[in-house]
Amino acid sequence: MRTAILALTPAGAGVAEKIRRVLGDEAELWLSPRAAGKWQGGSAQRFDRVSEVMREVFPAYDAIVAIMAAGIVVRSLAPLVQDKLHDPAVVVLDERGEHAISLLSGHVGGANALARRIAAGIGAEPVITTATDCEHLMAPDAIAHALALRPWPKENIQRFNTALLHGASLRWRIAEDMPHRSFYEQALTAYGIRWQEAKSGGKEMDSGAKNALSVILQEKQPPLKGINGKMGALYLLPRVLYAGIGCRRGVDAETILGAVDEACRRIGRDRTWLAGIGTTEHKADERGLHEAARQLDIPLRWYSDAQMQAMITAHFLPESPFVKKTIGIGNVCEAAALCMAGGQGRFALTKAKFEKVTVALLWQN
Repeated sequence: MRTAILALTPAGAGVAEKIRRVLGDEAELWLSPRAAGKWQGGSAQRFDRVSEVMREVFPAYDAIVAIMAAGIVVRSLAPLVQDKLHDPAVVVLDERGEHAISLLSGHVGGANALARRIAAGIGAEPVITTATDCEHLMAPDAIAHALALRPWPKENIQRFNTALLHGASLRWRIAEDMPHRSFYEQALTAYGIRWQEAKSGGKEMDSGAKNALSVILQEKQPPLKGINGKMGALYLLPRVLYAGIGCRRGVDAETILGAVDEACRRIGRDRTWLAGIGTTEHKADERGLHEAARQLDIPLRWYSDAQMQAMITAHFLPESPFVKKTIGIGNVCEAAALCMAGGQGRFALTKAKFEKVTVALLWQN
């Protein structure tokens, strides 16, 4: 996840740098004038007011880590919050780095997992307040985040979690025609979840949805009229995975596919998960890209400088001075991945450099 780390004080900046080391290239620092006064660490963006920077980073990043009082963060976020399916993960830390508080979008957005990751990396105490986590229960929307699935309908997320807290059991089902079904079978089994096969679109699935607390993994969102208004089922639907690719002139398909395979491996997937490749219009004549897309049997899309720059600006994407001087824009793979998803997605893998190729992977929201 691309993460903005905000710090208000010099002590907070020190904690921010520790967190950036834990998160690696996916994290970027944002420092107030006070925090940046004697800053001698790596590169960092600047901001003057918390409320103003929150308006900028909230729609631009997958996650926000704020090293400041929780009250400041709450007040600045209040006008921006939409819903749990679209809000970025927000984690708050004190400037001594002793507590990592999952504040917003704990399950679907991944704030709980991020708080735990940061806490483990810097020796802090993770503070998780979601009820199911406090009771050590496996919430389906947390599973959805871990497996890049989209819960639907949204109102059933709370209903199912509340039912869990009251002792209900969930009936997990995987549609027989679910893409990459074996992956999900193995993943649920690894979580200790017992699942059953469901006949997609058949009476068996509809019956299960109406008469039990069924969590159903299937490819397509069912028609709303087929859902029992009081409870129904909670469907977990696969998100679409896009690749943004940048490459040098004349690179062959084999090199590109090798980079794609390694990028997918880093997120626990393989090339068959990809739904499309995006790149800059400056690469429209690259035979290697055309051949790679042909072998992958997925669309290859090119985007103009204006389209790519719009994503770079809106999402504060880092730019390479060399690339910008060469083709006019300074970020190809991440900007192209966002273009593929219409600007709505969360990075599974930020810019990864391989031999003559860069790759970014993005789950569409």
